[in-house]
Amino acid sequence: MSLTATQKKQFRSLGHSLNPVVTVAGNGLTKGVQLEVDRALEDHELIKVKFNVGDREVKKVLINQLCDQVRAEVVQQIGNIALIYRAAEESDPKLSNLLR
Repeated sequence: MSLTATQKKQFRSLGHSLNPVVTVAGNGLTKGVQLEVDRALEDHELIKVKFNVGDREVKKVLINQLCDQVRAEVVQQIGNIALIYRAAEESDPKLSNLLR
């Protein structure tokens, strides 16, 4: 699943007004974090995740690991915030950040 440049541009504009749903901190990618991100992606499709880890390289690795674990794609990463996307199996117009 690869996003086109047009899709990324559209998702970045939609993601601008979103707040982080999940925060990854000192404990890293725990099972609870993975489950919460998975649930949030199924509901909202496009979410922000905040990474409170010190090192840039560690942050990049954690973002890539998380996306691999939940089968999502990074749309954008700025500072400590990553905008990630995964299409829901059944989109709910009341919850989806893409259909509102």
